Amino acid sequence: MTSILDTIDSPEQLRALTVPQMEQLAGEIRKEIIEKVSVRGGHIAPNLGVVELTMALHRVFNTPNDLLVWDIGHQAYVHKLLTGRRERFHTIRQFGGLSGYLRRDESPYDTFGASHASTSISAALGMAAARDLKGEETKVVAIIGDGALTGGMALEAINNAGSMKKNLIIVLNDNDKSISDNVGALHQYLSQVRKVQTTPSYQRLRDMAKGSIERFPVLGDKAREAAGRAETSFKQFVMHSKSGAIFEELGIKFFGPFDGHDIPGMLDVFENVKHIEGPVMVQVVTKKGKGWEVAESDSTKWHGPGAYDYKTGIIKKNAGDPPTYTEVFANTLVEIAEKDPSVVGITAAMAEGTGLKKMHQRFPERYFDVGIAEQHAVTFAAGMATLGIKPVIAIYSTFMQRAFDQVMHDVCVQDLHVVFAMDRAGIVGEDGQTQHGVFDTAFMRILPHMKVMAPKDEEELRHMLYTAVYLDGPVALRYPRGKALGIEMSDELHMLKVGKAELLSPATLEEAERTDCAILAYGSTVAQAEIAAKELVQEGIKATIVNARWAKPLDEELFLHLAKTTRRIITIEDHVLAGGFGSAVLELFEQHGLLRDIETRLIALPDKYVEHGAPTILKELYGLSSAHLKEVVREMLGTQQHTLA
Repeated sequence: MTSILDTIDSPEQLRALTVPQMEQLAGEIRKEIIEKVSVRGGHIAPNLGVVELTMALHRVFNTPNDLLVWDIGHQAYVHKLLTGRRERFHTIRQFGGLSGYLRRDESPYDTFGASHASTSISAALGMAAARDLKGEETKVVAIIGDGALTGGMALEAINNAGSMKKNLIIVLNDNDKSISDNVGALHQYLSQVRKVQTTPSYQRLRDMAKGSIERFPVLGDKAREAAGRAETSFKQFVMHSKSGAIFEELGIKFFGPFDGHDIPGMLDVFENVKHIEGPVMVQVVTKKGKGWEVAESDSTKWHGPGAYDYKTGIIKKNAGDPPTYTEVFANTLVEIAEKDPSVVGITAAMAEGTGLKKMHQRFPERYFDVGIAEQHAVTFAAGMATLGIKPVIAIYSTFMQRAFDQVMHDVCVQDLHVVFAMDRAGIVGEDGQTQHGVFDTAFMRILPHMKVMAPKDEEELRHMLYTAVYLDGPVALRYPRGKALGIEMSDELHMLKVGKAELLSPATLEEAERTDCAILAYGSTVAQAEIAAKELVQEGIKATIVNARWAKPLDEELFLHLAKTTRRIITIEDHVLAGGFGSAVLELFEQHGLLRDIETRLIALPDKYVEHGAPTILKELYGLSSAHLKEVVREMLGTQQHTLA
């Protein structure tokens, strides 16, 4: 059979296909995604679920003139294959290759490049307003999942869209999922709509109503609007309450649910709704993982797996691998909660990603998933803290950015004891510039009352979490993505001294005073510092290595002493330079009038967004490797690398 996908380099070719050819193409697209993504992993289940939907959108709407705004963008692999990127698709999520999300600089079809949830309706409404100011006729379509609809921004945008009355189409991709199972009243409402409107009795009555309308002469757009109003009233009647038409009450015409895998049906729906005036929402029901049994059966596991064997559906993992930092965090939190009933876990729709699924399984009454609503999650935790509960809120570093005002205003101003467990801190790899967690130290340490720390390994992570739970006031704990170092972990947990670093080598402070320089390493970069120091010894260079532990408060006594004695200080961190740990050290030295008397070098990420790619490649590229650290030491000392006999 001839491959139709081979003939597609833009939506123009798609628009020339028959429905049977489009159905064949859907199968070819699924095969392409399953095979190509298997090499390095990626978002499988979300993309398999939107194949027909994406094809129908590009078929009906005149893209790129008409604007498709995908929420998050992790489900845009199909979109990329249909818009001229098939030849490069095998490079997706690789350094120098296609992004796993949308990028405005990658294609004119990528209209908006954000990859955090719940932004699409706001962006699309802004585009619609700009279109009208320019006097253009462009169609604007926002595609958002039912999980992302729980986000505050999405609800704010819906409220605004209903009052502005701009021509805007919102496609609600209802797959009953975000990453984990969806939660909340809005999810329950959509489930009710889906259940009622898919019953045989409802379908029969709706068809009768539509048939009566269709017997009237066709009056163009007005007739379509009349049909829409009739069906809206009918839905309200069947569901016995106007609350069953919540979106229509907000000024948005609502249609659906429709089968998102039915190509002829999707084509018909979009052809009709694109002529309706004002904001419209179309609910389409899809299945994550559609077309591949392993992904359909466990769409959470297959939301964004690593590399896998596409023939067997087995995710590749070495049996001897150490646990991930996420697993260590989750197990330790459960261990603490076993002995302390006041400890609770909070997540924003990331039960599996943050590891809090284990807390849910062990203590369901002390586990709270608030949906994709990080701002609410933080203030919810603050409320619990006022009554003596110890909330541990686990949020990816990149998503914690969304709740900065709540951290500042609702937690820090009141000096409430909330623990912020920031997973995926530092360079996260293939997910790219919007997902790297490289700003958290900066925005957390500027806040009064906040304490900020990062572990050098999984053993220290355990003790830091224990320490964070039993300190007073707000505490932020950042830790990296992926496998831990594989060191042996102790059974007993203990408190760490606040603001006290760890002298790793040499063994005593007296010996450290006689070294050539001091390297202050923060978090995951401690390992690189230790490797560099051991190799520099062979060149006759002695370096003191310090595990900083705390970015706030700093170990002022130790850092000042080393600055005055070694007179050469290097900091290294997996974070941007601006406002990070190194900046904090410079501020300390400046306050004590030392900057003119010592040499300093700060190793950190530059003032730019870091691309996607394997973490090892990115760390080498941006100087967070032991090799680069050695070069910095040599440059500071004015030495050349010795060639050993």
